[in-house]
Amino acid sequence: MTARIIESNSSPFERIEVDTVTVDIIENALSNARVEMDAVLFRTAMSPGIREQGDCFPMIANRDGKMVVGQFGSFIHGFMEAYEGTLEEGDVILTNDPYTCNAAVSHLPDWIVLVPIFRNGRHMAWSAMFGHMSDNGGMVPGSIPIRAESIFQEGIRIPPTKLYKKGELQSDLLELILHNVRTSNWNRFDLNALVAACNTAARRCVEMAQRFGDDVFFSTMEIMLERNYLAMKAIIEMIVPEEPRVFEDYVCDDGVGMGPYKIRCKLWREGSVAIFDFDGTDPQAASSINFYLNEDMFKMFFGSFTINLIDPQILFNDGFYDLVDVRIPQGTLLKPNYPAALSGRTHALGRIFDVMGGLLGQSAPEAMNAAGFSDSPHLFFAGYDDNGEWFQLFQIGFGGIPGRPVGDGPDGHSLWPGFTNVPNEFVEAYFPLRIEQYETIPDSGGAGLHRGGNGLTVAYRFLVDGTVSVHDERWLTYPWGVRGGEPGMRSTKRLVRVDGTTQWLYAKSEGIKVKKGDLLYFNTWGGGGWGDPYDRDPELVRSDVDRGLVSTGGALRYGVVIKGDGSVDSVATDELRNRLREERGEPDLFDFGGSIEEIKSRCRSETHLDPPTTPIFAQGTS
Repeated sequence: MTARIIESNSSPFERIEVDTVTVDIIENALSNARVEMDAVLFRTAMSPGIREQGDCFPMIANRDGKMVVGQFGSFIHGFMEAYEGTLEEGDVILTNDPYTCNAAVSHLPDWIVLVPIFRNGRHMAWSAMFGHMSDNGGMVPGSIPIRAESIFQEGIRIPPTKLYKKGELQSDLLELILHNVRTSNWNRFDLNALVAACNTAARRCVEMAQRFGDDVFFSTMEIMLERNYLAMKAIIEMIVPEEPRVFEDYVCDDGVGMGPYKIRCKLWREGSVAIFDFDGTDPQAASSINFYLNEDMFKMFFGSFTINLIDPQILFNDGFYDLVDVRIPQGTLLKPNYPAALSGRTHALGRIFDVMGGLLGQSAPEAMNAAGFSDSPHLFFAGYDDNGEWFQLFQIGFGGIPGRPVGDGPDGHSLWPGFTNVPNEFVEAYFPLRIEQYETIPDSGGAGLHRGGNGLTVAYRFLVDGTVSVHDERWLTYPWGVRGGEPGMRSTKRLVRVDGTTQWLYAKSEGIKVKKGDLLYFNTWGGGGWGDPYDRDPELVRSDVDRGLVSTGGALRYGVVIKGDGSVDSVATDELRNRLREERGEPDLFDFGGSIEEIKSRCRSETHLDPPTTPIFAQGTS
């Protein structure tokens, strides 16, 4: 089963020689078209998640579906294998269902638009864009139900479907889809914006082919893919060892009382091919934290990770896919059996980046980062405002970026490319809440020669009654430090009721009824530290204390003694550092904060993380 492209002109493209100046011009023009896709989307979408936060991923691919420019890699190959039908000029495909497109998209709130690009009757390229919709129907507002046991509980499933046929909008189909979501106006405008972005890229591709010639355009795309292949081949041979390396990390829980869930991966190289084997990863969860990880999707994660680590000037595309072999056992957390729930896949997705860092860093510790992707925390707030109008907020939070070989991790930031926070002024203007605190959490970043970035505390004062859900991670396991760096602080969620009582929330909680005046402290994790904290310049520690990023007591984690006047006590600092080094000994490469059993035991006594009555440790997969 595979899609078939119908062309009125079936003459083949010819691979020809293209001079380097022309290649560079077209490469930059394609890159600009990819940026223009974002610009069109952000200026025409309505939802804050896309318009303000940038939760979308653009792409321009060659006629075979290989991404030539874009943000995260191609999903067209999986779609083409799964779609049973024909495609013609003017068609626009819409889908959101991982199970009907070989996980080209990984959960239902992400809607993909794909446009085959034609010129003179020949299919020459693809443009595609997907965006996270504010709602997809299903059990809860925001459509990421923690307790879902099946994808049928997560909202409307759209198989690969022609939203436009030969340029004509299928209005009845669109109205049927929008009838099944809570935010139909936002979804309508966001979907129109996705289509407009793809059509913009299509026009730019046609203009380039008109200017330079079809064969030059086709050949340049092939050259761009080959450049990436050669660059990635050199990188893989440089950083991936022939001797296997193994790394394990955990998703803390599934939100329904089970966990932690282990993600295990073994990496080695055969010739120029990097092999990732996820054998030993825990079985799929009963709830929605499963992550249906398409093998090509992991390849693009690996490519994006390594290129940004080694040389961000390398153009990221799909040219290197033949150099990576990915093996994911069926029935595991990363390849669940249909119809497993998938909406909460963000937690495992984030942990994949920490796993890659731990794997690759074992061969080049001086070049590795600590842990800090960790998750993409979500807040949902929904209900009726004082005018009786329905409102629905979906917001992505930010944590601490890990300490890095080149310096400290940024405080309160996102590792997703291009993501930004929704301005507090925007949130307060459009939703019945007030943000009373928005600042980094001192000492939450792991101590190190290069400090881990601090997490954020955001205090939301609710101005009407409503329902809140929170989704986060790293409440049990720590964002680990490396090369002597200490782990970052874990996340917490604290709800202070209007009557003065306090309620600690689980990291994955939904359907929480809040009253007007209640205050939620949404505290995220810090990034792990990099390098020996006792080697950090004491003046940098003093500066961090002055800026409120490290407390006076927290400076002692670096072996730095701050006097009452705010200056460094050099003599006391030297004495303390010598004693701490002797007590600690030679640090390990990784600092996880203890074994998983030690961490679980410690959490049993920390009631704000895990009250003794919760069944989270009654049983688990690991």
